[in-house]
Amino acid sequence: MSRKFVPSRQERDVSVIIYDLKCENNHTFEGWFKDRMAFEKQKEGRLITCPVCGSDKVEMVLSSIAIMGKDPKVEGNEKAKEISPLKMLQNFHDYIDKTFEDVGANFADVALKMHYGEEEQKNIKGTTTRSEEENLKDEGVQFFKIPLPKFDS
Repeated sequence: MSRKFVPSRQERDVSVIIYDLKCENNHTFEGWFKDRMAFEKQKEGRLITCPVCGSDKVEMVLSSIAIMGKDPKVEGNEKAKEISPLKMLQNFHDYIDKTFEDVGANFADVALKMHYGEEEQKNIKGTTTRSEEENLKDEGVQFFKIPLPKFDS
């Protein structure tokens, strides 16, 4: 599945560093952080988890580091707005809620139908059991798990 993301104006105003991370079970994934200190703080608070196995024992691995953002000098001398890691995570989850169809407990069935061309390709989200996840992996269906923290309103 190909996903495209076009950042909003507010998101373009924030620079982030994308680090390659690895959990204790050798699963690799990306993490987006304001800076190295934000990574260390979130790691210390056990806020970073592997999207595959849920382990919170993660380390940074060597990679090329990409920095995205906008130079605050471009629009006069106005300073770029800062965004907290929690707000960034909340924005990410809001994006997922708005752009992925929630298929609930039918996730595995819908994913398999899309995989075999029986249903149109689309972005979906939902829940699975461990058994369903193993079946999806065995069938070659690519998916990833995203932790769902509770946000206070």
